[in-house]
Amino acid sequence: MAKKYSSEHEWAEIDGDIASIGLSAYAVEQLGDITFVELPEVGSNINKDDSVAFVESVKAASDIYTPIGGEVVEVNLELEDRPELLNENAQETWIFKLKISNMDEFDTLMDEDQYKAFIESL
Repeated sequence: MAKKYSSEHEWAEIDGDIASIGLSAYAVEQLGDITFVELPEVGSNINKDDSVAFVESVKAASDIYTPIGGEVVEVNLELEDRPELLNENAQETWIFKLKISNMDEFDTLMDEDQYKAFIESL
């Protein structure tokens, strides 16, 4: 399934009832070189738009908000040692995965064309 995007610049990609969540290339570009990623805790139940993770870069520090709610089932532990993976390929590097609690939340996100129009308006 295609990626969808939030206005906070996170993406979600669905596979069955599991969503992979990451940062958009635009967000990573705005942050600059990412030097640290704090991951959410596996087993946490989170709601749409909750701050669930944290990134630091050479320019700024920023919260990561979940575009949809659910239970965190996996985190990308590779990011603890190699946070620069987000800079290398933000569109493919997921930060965490969750078991979706409400599939309708995915439908409220922007598709790629809507997201491109959104970032051009910023």
